[in-house]
Formats: sequence, C-alpha cells, structure tokens
Amino acid sequence: MAEAGTGFLEQLKSCIVWSWTYLWTLWFFIMLFLVYILRVPLKINDNLTTVSMFLNTLTPKFYVALTGTSSLISGLILIFEWWYFRKYGTSFIEQVSVSHLRPLLGGVDTSAPSAASAAGGDADSNRQSVSECKVWRNPLNLFRGAEYNRYTWVTGREPLTYYDMNLSAQDHQTFFTCDTDHLRPADAIMQKAWRERNPQARISAAHEALELNECATAYILLAEEEATTIVEAEKLFKQALKAGEGCYRRSQQLQHHGAQYEAQHRRDTNVLVYIKRRLAMCARKLGRTREAVKMMRDLMKEFPLLSMFNIHENLLEALLELQAYADVQAVLAKYDDISLPKSATICYTAALLKARAVSDKFSPEAASRRGLSTAEMNAVEAIHRAVEFNPHVPKYLLEMKSLILPPEHILKRGDSEAIAYAFFHLQHWKRVEGALNLLHCTWEGTFRMIPYPLEKGHLFYPYPICTETADRELLPSFHEVSVYPKKELPFFILFTAGLCSFTAMLALLTHQFPELMGVFAKAFLSTLFAPLNFVMEKVESILPSSLWHQLTRI
Repeated sequence: MAEAGTGFLEQLKSCIVWSWTYLWTLWFFIMLFLVYILRVPLKINDNLTTVSMFLNTLTPKFYVALTGTSSLISGLILIFEWWYFRKYGTSFIEQVSVSHLRPLLGGVDTSAPSAASAAGGDADSNRQSVSECKVWRNPLNLFRGAEYNRYTWVTGREPLTYYDMNLSAQDHQTFFTCDTDHLRPADAIMQKAWRERNPQARISAAHEALELNECATAYILLAEEEATTIVEAEKLFKQALKAGEGCYRRSQQLQHHGAQYEAQHRRDTNVLVYIKRRLAMCARKLGRTREAVKMMRDLMKEFPLLSMFNIHENLLEALLELQAYADVQAVLAKYDDISLPKSATICYTAALLKARAVSDKFSPEAASRRGLSTAEMNAVEAIHRAVEFNPHVPKYLLEMKSLILPPEHILKRGDSEAIAYAFFHLQHWKRVEGALNLLHCTWEGTFRMIPYPLEKGHLFYPYPICTETADRELLPSFHEVSVYPKKELPFFILFTAGLCSFTAMLALLTHQFPELMGVFAKAFLSTLFAPLNFVMEKVESILPSSLWHQLTRI
C-alpha cells in the first residue's frame, strides 16, 4: 500500500514537472485572461487608479531613497558574489539556482535506467577526478631546517601550508615505520615522533631515540628539520647512512622468515633509498654535481623498482647542470614513454632539448617569411606538447609571474608542479641561447589547438577541473594561484554590477534634477505600458462588457 502511494506521488510529481516544463506559456496566458475577466469584481482599475494617485503624491526624496537603497543592496550582493567567486570559483546565485531550481524545472531525468547510468557516470567521473588530482611527493623538495625555515626567518612568511606538511607526515609514517617498531624502543619513539605536530617535540623525540640507539630515522628527522645548513644536513645523513645500512643488511637476511620480517625489510629499504637520495641532493646543492650524478645512477641501478621516489627527475636536473645533453636524452628515452606517467620535468626537458637545436638561429620574422623547417617544427610541437601537459610553466620560465619556494608535494599539471619545475630549471632554459625566445613566440599557440581543454585534449587527457582547489591547499596564501583555463565572470556578477551602477546613477540624477527625472520617469512608464493599454483596448472592443454577468448567471 505504501509502495502504491509512493508510486502515485512520483507520477503526480512527474506530471507536474512535465506540465511546468512544456505548458507554462499556456498557463501564463490563462492567468492573464482570468485577471482580465475578473477585473470588475477585483476592482483592478480602481486599485490601479489609487496606486497611480499615491505615486503622484510621492516627493523626489522618496525616489532618491528608493534608488539609493537599491544601489546599496545590489552593491552588497555584488561584493558577496565576487568574494564567493574568488574563493570557490563559481557564482553563489548560479549554484543555488542549479541545485535547487533545476529539479523543479525538469532538469533531472526520472527514468530508472538513465538515473542508473548517470550514477555510474558520476562514479566514473569521480574516480577519474581522484586519479587526476592525486598529490605526489616533490622529487626536488627542499630541506625544512636549512631552506624553508631560513626563508621564514628572513621574510616572516610560512612557505608551507598545513595541508602540505600533513601530507609529509603521512609519507614519513608510511615509509619510515612498520608494525614491528614497538619491539625496538628507539623505533617506537620515532613512530610517535612522526605523528607529532610540534616541530620541537619531534626534534626532542629524535634526540631521545638517539640516546637509546643509533637510529637512522632519528638522524633523518634531525637532518631535515634541525640542521640549519646543507653541510650540517649532509653530516647527519652520513650518520643515518651508516645506521641505515646496518639495519638493511640485518633485515635482508631475515626477510623470508615471515611477514613481519618482510615488512621490516621493506621499511629499511625505503629508509636507505631516502637517505642516499638526500645525500645526492646535498652533493648537488653543494656544487659536487658529478658526485651527485654518480650517486643517483648507482641508486637507480641498485633499486630499479622503486620508481615512486622519481629519482630520474633529480638525475635529469643534475645532468642539465653539467650540460650533458646526450645523457639527458638517454634518460628521456627510457622514461618519456607512452605507458609511463608524465611530468612537467619530462615534457619540458624534451622540449628544451629540441629547442636547443634551433633556438640560437630562430627568428620569428624569418620563420614567417620562409616557414618553419623540420627541426623548428619539431621544437614547436614539443613546446606545444609540454604546454598542453602543464600550461602554467611558461609564465614562470618567461618571468611573467613571480616564483616562490616549491611545496613538498605537487599536483601534476597544476600550478604547484609548475613552480617546482621552474624553480630548479629556469637556469637551464636561460643557459640555452634563444630557448626562452622560442618559448615566448610559440607557447600560446597551444591554446588554439585545444580551445576547450576541459572537454577534449590533443595529446593528453582533458585538463582536470580540480587543479585549482588542490593547488590552493598546497600553496601558501600569499601566492596568487595560476588558474587554467581562465574562468569568465558569471552572469550574476555582471548583472549585479550593472544594476548597482545603474541604480546609483538614477539616485544621483534624481537628487540633482528631481523635476526633470520626474518627467522622464512618467514618459518612460507611459511608453512602457503603451502596448499593454493598446492590447487592453482591443480586447475590450472584441469582448462584450456584460460577459462577467453572463458568466455569473451560468
């Protein structure tokens, strides 16, 4: 019985929605006809006469107050709409209209198969957006104590957001802890330290762990957060390497004795790889680039399956510093594969190598006269490919937008990845003569190839729509996040801006010229209602005047 009642209500609702969608025009005319028929008993003419007499008795001050109040209210709505658009990227009025009024106007299909398919499509799109907006560890992330904290001491600004540091804490717990840590006192202390939010509490816990035992993860924490220079960080990482290698050898011998030993060996492997990679980065920062390259190559040979650290991106940057372009090309040949995930480093480094072959002699005037050569066309296509993958990078490379310290995590194809790439690779583009000039002349052509990047891509998947929200969480508040594609101002912001300006102008004119504005208002209203009066006269001439009396008799 309840199911039958529910089905009847659903059918009734669908009938109402259908009638409102297709028959609202007929309803409108029927209502107008009824109002006209009932004009005598409702005394509509008398009421209109009374209203017109009341309006004629109003002084200009009333109209000034009316238009001024309208201007104020529309101005407040404009300010709120603008703030909401800047914060959330959409219009509040438009969002409310779509979410609440569209179902009433028949915007939702009520058929069961379509609803099921739509639900499946929504789930697929949600899964796609989650995979597209996955946040990755920045392979070239800086040291907290030696770099990020020094920036805070000098400028008073925090370069890292809470969201970014929270992701790093989760990474440390994943890589540096395991289920058997409670069996070793030092590791048990460090397991709690990685969860601690207060930096000083983490550092104190690391010192406490070192008092009990030579703990590699304790040295890692001190090198990352307590060391104020790269030299100090390198010294601590060398001590961590000595302790980490001993733990790795012991767990390697026992890894096949059970699941717990296997988990411990996996943890010790992550710790050892992390230490060696950071030591290579210390050598790169201290100018020992060839030593850093050798350490990275050895690390990639020793642990070829640990691609999650993206050590090849560190290697690419170091090889570019040495200007070993043939070695860079060899690394790209291995990692710039269609089956492997891309990054701004891979795409823009490939574009830089192809631009290097032609950029020193490239001239836009000469190219427009004779056309592009094959090598120039390859370079331009490589730039277009890179820009399609991450359209935020060129503005940083061309210094059209100021750089900040890169975050510890990046969003691929987002502004955070663009900052991380340009921060380390801008010098390499400047070193290649004419490369930035070629980029400046050609990068905007990418947007003509993909005019609707959110709907269809050219060489990659359509550009994800969630990058702006994720980048705002990753990047500090003092940085203006780059948004692609540029969002046009919603209609309601433009409408409220025009309404506010128009009513403010009316208030000013009414205050300055009350008599002239009164004449203008009367002329405007008489002109506005002239067609309606004409239609009313024609209807009265066609219909008999006693129609209402005949209807009452019936």
